[in-house]
Amino acid sequence: MRNITRSTVKNILKTEGLDPGPKRGHGSWDEFLKRHAQTLWACDFFSKKVWTAKGLVDVFVLFFIHVGTRRVYLGGLTTNPDGPWMKQQVQKVARHFGDQPIKATYLLHDQDTKFTKEFDVIVAAEGVTVVKVGPLAPNMNAVAERFVQSVRIEALDHFIVFGEEHLRHICTEYVAFYNQFRPHQGVGNEPLGGLPPSDHLPEALSLAEVQCQECLGGLLNHYSRRAA
Repeated sequence: MRNITRSTVKNILKTEGLDPGPKRGHGSWDEFLKRHAQTLWACDFFSKKVWTAKGLVDVFVLFFIHVGTRRVYLGGLTTNPDGPWMKQQVQKVARHFGDQPIKATYLLHDQDTKFTKEFDVIVAAEGVTVVKVGPLAPNMNAVAERFVQSVRIEALDHFIVFGEEHLRHICTEYVAFYNQFRPHQGVGNEPLGGLPPSDHLPEALSLAEVQCQECLGGLLNHYSRRAA
């Protein structure tokens, strides 16, 4: 029996259109996320039971999150995320994408039927490629899933919500706090709004020099040096 040489194997692989190197294809999912983090967005829904005149109803909130910076863009909220509503939301976020300094190239979402074909078509028309994550695979959209956990634990679970406007207020306030003041482990445990230059801070501050900025009635707080 003759031994097959390395060059023979290499030639066979090339003939079949396969890379003979040890690394083939587009790489791992983790590599894809890291490679495109600055132009990659993800979106998802979270829901909250809200008291209305008709009793408890589920209200769905759509959000978009930039994977590289973790900054969140809050979409709309509704009890009925049907096709026309989704079309309206994607048109709004398309304008938001257009205003960003770095152009979006990919958008992740799961296979929820609320993400209609028309939703994907409008996204694609803006030059953004839709990437659908696999079913029952939350780790493929981990940044969005982590935001859902944060908004629930840090805000929504602390309120009995009365009406859609009350929920909108809570979500808007939380996202503003999240984008500006909340520390994020994924970006060095720093707030997304940045930190003041360390050389401008004294070693210690007196209580009179510290101010507190409250969010959601003091549920969330940010402390900073009072302006001179």
